[in-house]
Amino acid sequence: MTHPTIFDSMTRSVQPVTAADGRTVGIYCCGPTVYGPAHIGNFRTFIIQDLLRRVIEASGLQTRHVRNITDVDDKTIRQSQAEGKSLESFTRYWTDRFHADCEALNLLPPHVEPGAVDHIPLQIELIEKLIAKDHAYVADDGSVYYRVSSFAHYGRLSRLQDREITTACGCGTQSDDEYERDSAADFALWKAQKPEDGPNAWPSPWGPGRPGWHLECSAMSMAYLGETFDLHSGGVDLLFPHHENEIAQSEAATGKPFARLWFHSTHLLVDGHKMSKSEGNLYTLADVIDRGYSPMTLRYVLIAGQYRQPLNFTWDSLNAAQSALRRLQHLHTALQQRAGEPSVAPSASDWGPFTPVYEALAQNLNTPDALGKWFTVVHELERALKSESVSAAQAGEWLSAFDRTLTLFGFRLDAEPAVEAPTEVQAWAAARWDAKQARDFAQADALRQQVEAAGWSIRDAKTGYELVKTAS
Repeated sequence: MTHPTIFDSMTRSVQPVTAADGRTVGIYCCGPTVYGPAHIGNFRTFIIQDLLRRVIEASGLQTRHVRNITDVDDKTIRQSQAEGKSLESFTRYWTDRFHADCEALNLLPPHVEPGAVDHIPLQIELIEKLIAKDHAYVADDGSVYYRVSSFAHYGRLSRLQDREITTACGCGTQSDDEYERDSAADFALWKAQKPEDGPNAWPSPWGPGRPGWHLECSAMSMAYLGETFDLHSGGVDLLFPHHENEIAQSEAATGKPFARLWFHSTHLLVDGHKMSKSEGNLYTLADVIDRGYSPMTLRYVLIAGQYRQPLNFTWDSLNAAQSALRRLQHLHTALQQRAGEPSVAPSASDWGPFTPVYEALAQNLNTPDALGKWFTVVHELERALKSESVSAAQAGEWLSAFDRTLTLFGFRLDAEPAVEAPTEVQAWAAARWDAKQARDFAQADALRQQVEAAGWSIRDAKTGYELVKTAS
């Protein structure tokens, strides 16, 4: 099997994904901050990480996947206070919502999913190590800060110059941090309790407070994967300051390299614009489902682009994905019918005609090339089945390889329901088809316009037509 490779953000080069122990790749992925629903941009990152894990496991390696839950920070505290809820009940609700969305999108659950609140003692221990080594200091109010100037390699991941580190607004902190520190570059490891925090504080040697945002990932990744592990992943928006700060505090505490590889996926755009609440284009999975599309349709769209390039999401792209999945379903059904019996269990190493698909994914997770090769094979199999020269045994082998490829991409074809048009739209489409057959093209065009005005389009074929929901 071809060994998987990725673009490593630290070395700025394509590197093989390997396990330091020769067996299991330790992967840490920055998870969600649970103060609201994750949006489709978040899920692009999580789905790309899921695809990478599947490719690594398909290569014959095992994985140990750790993804954190940020259930205490400025946003979770502020929003829970605004809603009059305890932090625990508030974050539990949104964590459950996140898990439901992950299941709908067929994301493999992480092997370990630690929460920040449950690991506060561990984070305090890490702060104590940093203070003892003079990499951190205690402010007058009881907050603790990391001294960026004490770490010679700060900025190595993001390629920042010294002047950029010291003058960047809010460098190393979340935008709403309002704590006193010696340098603008220093970031909070422990935040002293403020009145607006309410009861959300924990005891520490420096007084009541809570951990800084960056600290949890260092503490929990090293707790579950070791002081040096194989691969760290997140969206490119986390590269600086979050991942830069993780490196600084982790390596300063241990004296060892932190992560061997860094894997970042790039932003999702919506109709060519950055997603934001002010733009009204911050969509969630629920928004996609409300428009009549399945989670698998969204998964297809979010996989389709190259992970290091911005992906432009449009509602029309969901229509194209829906058609692609429908075509896969048709081929899958045809193979099942020709094989005459359920598919045998896929071989652990045989991809059959789909070998080029795996090879493309193994080469720096090249999903556009992989999907292109997939549909080239799909076309060849469709032609072969039409020739009626395919034996049941051959169809069974193809079906087995097809099933394994579906699993590699993480698609569930049975989760792609047909979107049924309203009764009146179906009636207009049927009348339009009859008018076309009668060569009453004026009436046919008028009915087509009615169908399109209702948010549907008609795709004609020789023997009939198909109604497809359009973007609204």
